[in-house]
Amino acid sequence: MTKINKRSIGFDVRLQIREAAEGGESRIIEGYALKFGVRSRLLCDWWENYYEVLEPGCITRETLDACDIMLTMFHDRQLILGRSKMGVGTLHYEIDEIGVKFWCEVPKTADGDKALELISRGDISGCSFIYSTDERDSENAVSYELSGEKTEDGDDILLRHVKRIDKVYDFTITPKPAYEQTTVSKREVEEAGVVFDKPKTTTVEQPKTIDLAKKREAIRVLKERINRTV
Repeated sequence: MTKINKRSIGFDVRLQIREAAEGGESRIIEGYALKFGVRSRLLCDWWENYYEVLEPGCITRETLDACDIMLTMFHDRQLILGRSKMGVGTLHYEIDEIGVKFWCEVPKTADGDKALELISRGDISGCSFIYSTDERDSENAVSYELSGEKTEDGDDILLRHVKRIDKVYDFTITPKPAYEQTTVSKREVEEAGVVFDKPKTTTVEQPKTIDLAKKREAIRVLKERINRTV
């Protein structure tokens, strides 16, 4: 079972905005789309409450370079700020010990101007992402355990460990990231140190439809297994 995960719940984080040299205006935004070892806000998916942690090594450069990743606003694929198709395009990224860092010179369009203005004002301060992984591979892809916390209704809250991300569909700038420590900011063009290639025009791959009935059954089996081991 492949699960498509949309991360867009959280709260604002502070931005560091740097002006371009000699009074110019920078159109480069940068930030961390995801961070390793950081517990997410409380998420609710398929009627389950859980926290999520992206484990170090869950994503590789090779995986990112094999994806068609769009930099969007609010997960809206009509609001495109940049794109990386098979590692080539206007969206750039690198993986370090913190997570996946990205940077992009946004276009001189109404959407690009809007993004810069909202980031400069502090109205947008976080990042989110959409990814998929194989739910069936509990050994290598994902695993669950009880977090030790309960909801107000007394239901157990799970802790989901993501050990492997199979595909990334987008990075997005958002006022409500699932991971409160993700950030986005503007930076000086002089510090970018990259050549911005024009993205190729290709068909955007869409996330697959989720089978909710199968997901509910998988969660039921998971809870039974956890309860037998505690």
